[in-house]
Amino acid sequence: MKRSFKILKRIGLVLLCLVALLAMATFLYLKQAQFGQAPSGDRLAKIEKSIHYKNGKFHNLIETPTLSKGYSIWGETYNTLFKSHPRRTPIDSLPSIKTNLKTLSPDTNVVVWFGHSSVFIQLNKKRFLIDPVFSGQASPLPGSVKAYKGSDIYTADDMPEIDYLLISHDHYDHLDYETIVALKDKVKFVVCGLGVGAHFERWGYLPKQLLEKDWNEKIAIEKDFVLFTETSHHESGRSFTQGQTLWMSYLIQSPDLKIYISGDGGYDNRFIEIGKKYGGIDWAIMECGQYDKAWQSVHNLPEEVVKASLDLKAKNVIPVHHSKFTLGKHPWDEPLIRITKLSVHQPYRLATPMIGESVLLNKSNQQFKQWWVNIN
Repeated sequence: MKRSFKILKRIGLVLLCLVALLAMATFLYLKQAQFGQAPSGDRLAKIEKSIHYKNGKFHNLIETPTLSKGYSIWGETYNTLFKSHPRRTPIDSLPSIKTNLKTLSPDTNVVVWFGHSSVFIQLNKKRFLIDPVFSGQASPLPGSVKAYKGSDIYTADDMPEIDYLLISHDHYDHLDYETIVALKDKVKFVVCGLGVGAHFERWGYLPKQLLEKDWNEKIAIEKDFVLFTETSHHESGRSFTQGQTLWMSYLIQSPDLKIYISGDGGYDNRFIEIGKKYGGIDWAIMECGQYDKAWQSVHNLPEEVVKASLDLKAKNVIPVHHSKFTLGKHPWDEPLIRITKLSVHQPYRLATPMIGESVLLNKSNQQFKQWWVNIN
């Protein structure tokens, strides 16, 4: 008995040491720069004054569980890892166009989509860059969530000088460490939700560059040219602690055009309110991809993208958050197929550019190919 007890005791000590080593390795790994920095000091004090920050974290306007009723985290993990989900990643290389952004005429109002949610906008001679991810991956874990073949043709070096870098939230597929560091000397101002600036300061950006905002604030760009921060229904976090930074959507209003950028977020009545508030939207850049009924509260299904676009009274809609990374269980091209079918006979025009293709904001008759057809 004594011998058995000693053996069990040794096994227990070995297991305890292994757990301690794993915990220490995880702790040290999360200290890497790519994981950013938690808000502290004056930044945290400002966060704590927000009406959207309660009990140590930010909250959506209407609280709903991330997982839909009838689903569980263990069930979804098993479903993702062990069940078959065909065509989640394309075999073929995706078609694209390499537009030279540095030689665009300053007078051209244009949108260029880079895959997933990364978008360049030139409007009234001002340049905006939204959620750029040019590292080729959407996760900090080596070898995971890589960009599709043909989808990662742009780099930070291809970007011109950027007036406003807009970040919707700090998840890795929207706030990419390698890209942000590479862009540092090209960016005049960063616009982001409360708390997100802590990441940028750790990565070498100056406090005077950072415009950290709560919902329902505005930034005057020029006379009659304003950037508004709007609500979303999502979440945030780059490690185990969640909700320490605020997630956003944006409205860019020039004298002639209103452009809405949805960021990530599930459907709620905010789209009706935003449509009323701004009197309709000329261009809506809408999240449409990497969705699932299991997490419908934080990502729109295609049917909800249509409903939201109608709520916004959008004249033109560009679906994004697809065709670069596999984060959902649906076929890679399903978002495009479904939104195209659902948008027939709708009052808005659906624009489905290839990666890198120029979308001319003042040209109402520009045609776009269904470029995803016949791609395996």
